[in-house]
Amino acid sequence: MTEVSVAKEDVAATGDLVVLKSVNKHFGALHVLQDIDLTIARGEVVVVIGPSGSGKSTLCRTINRLETIDSGTIVIDGKPLPAEGKELARLRADVGMVFQSFNLFAHKTVLENVMLGQIKVRKADKKKAEEKARALLDRVGVASQADKYPAQLSGGQQQRVAIARALAMDPKVMLFDEPTSALDPEMINEVLEVMQQLARDGMTMIVVTHEMGFARSAANRVVFMADGRIVEEAVPDQFFSNPRSDRAKDFLSKILHH
Repeated sequence: MTEVSVAKEDVAATGDLVVLKSVNKHFGALHVLQDIDLTIARGEVVVVIGPSGSGKSTLCRTINRLETIDSGTIVIDGKPLPAEGKELARLRADVGMVFQSFNLFAHKTVLENVMLGQIKVRKADKKKAEEKARALLDRVGVASQADKYPAQLSGGQQQRVAIARALAMDPKVMLFDEPTSALDPEMINEVLEVMQQLARDGMTMIVVTHEMGFARSAANRVVFMADGRIVEEAVPDQFFSNPRSDRAKDFLSKILHH
């Protein structure tokens, strides 16, 4: 008997971190998420791709409740998404989010940006928060920029600071919503490299991106969306070399041959 109960606990500790069941979302008459079922295991890197307007970003934003859903359930680490208030703030600390735009506080230094959430939400003391912030800025390669303001940094540097800020909360999962689409081409790789490293370090990640090279090399699984539905999901090799659906074939032929 004891063996069985240990195994069960094991599954709870290591198993599914994010579970969406029958999730629906409308914007007016537009049905942007249609019966979405998606499970992300702890330590898994899932890359969500698809044509514009397929619901990828909306999907990402429902997971930390920046968008509400009309029906269905979303469970994170065994707990249903809270509606609002303190629980929601706590959930958002557990679910790191990196957006297209960097959303850094312009009037605070880079260091202060990375310290803020630790102090306000995690109630860390200042000295500890600063130590951690400096270590994370070093990890993403911008330690020397700590005392500058966001406007003094390149877009690639700002996005790496935004990643450090999310990591400072010790999130259980990181959401990336097209994190490189606002960047100049030469800055994209410096951000993707940081994300690659996070993936190698075992961070659970859900990444909405147009960067197929990243999807190929960093994803455990590619989820292809079109018209608000998940059309296909597969390991990257299989998806890119032999997509099953016509929608995916069409999408890949357009982006891979240009």
